[in-house]
Amino acid sequence: MNDHNISISRSQESILATNKVLKNTYLLLSMTLIFSGILAAVGMSMNLGHGAALVASIAAIALMWFVLPRTANSSTGIPVLFAITGLFGLGLGPVLNHYMAINPSIVSTALGGTGVIFLGLSGYALTTRKDFSFMGGFLMVGMLVVIGASLLNIFLQIPVLSLVSSAAVIMLMSGFILYETSSMIHNGETNYIMAAASLFLSILNMFQALLHILGAFSNND
Repeated sequence: MNDHNISISRSQESILATNKVLKNTYLLLSMTLIFSGILAAVGMSMNLGHGAALVASIAAIALMWFVLPRTANSSTGIPVLFAITGLFGLGLGPVLNHYMAINPSIVSTALGGTGVIFLGLSGYALTTRKDFSFMGGFLMVGMLVVIGASLLNIFLQIPVLSLVSSAAVIMLMSGFILYETSSMIHNGETNYIMAAASLFLSILNMFQALLHILGAFSNND
C-alpha cells in the first residue's frame, strides 16, 4: 500500500515538474520572440547592411554553441538567450527589408504561416502526448542532407534545388517542434532555457524558409 502511494506521489510530482517546464518554456519563448521581433524592426529601420547582419548572426551562433550550454542551468542563461534571439532578430533586418520591398504580404504571410504551423504542431503534441523521440536520428540525418544540398547549391545555383531545400527545412523544423515538445512532456528535456532556445531556432528557420518559398513564387522576385 505504501509503495502504491509512493508511486502515485512520484507520478504527481513528475506531472507537476513537466507542466512547470512546459509553462516556463512557452513563457520564455513568447518573450524572446517578441524581443527578437523588436530587434528585427530596429534592424529594418536602421537599414542594416548584410555584413553587419552576418556578424550579428555569427555572434548569436557563437553564444548558442559556447555560452548558453554553460549558463543554461543558472539564471544567467536567460539574458544569454535574450542576447542570442535579439542578435538573430537584428540579423533578419536586411532580409525583411528585401521582401518588404518586393511585397509586404510575403512577410506577413510567412509570419502567419509559421505561427499556425507552430501552434498546430505544439497543440497536437500536447494533446496526444505521443512520444516522438524516435524521430531524433531521422531529423539529424535530414539536417545534414539539407545542409549539404544548400552548400552544393552555392556553386550550382539551381533554383529548384533551393526551393526543395527550403521545403525540406520546413518539414524538418516541424519534426523538431514535435520532437522537442515530446521531449519536455516525457521528461527528456527538463531545462526550459534550452527547450525555448531549440524551439526558437525551429521557428526562425521555418520562417526564413517560408519567406524564401513565397518570395520565389512572387511575380517580382
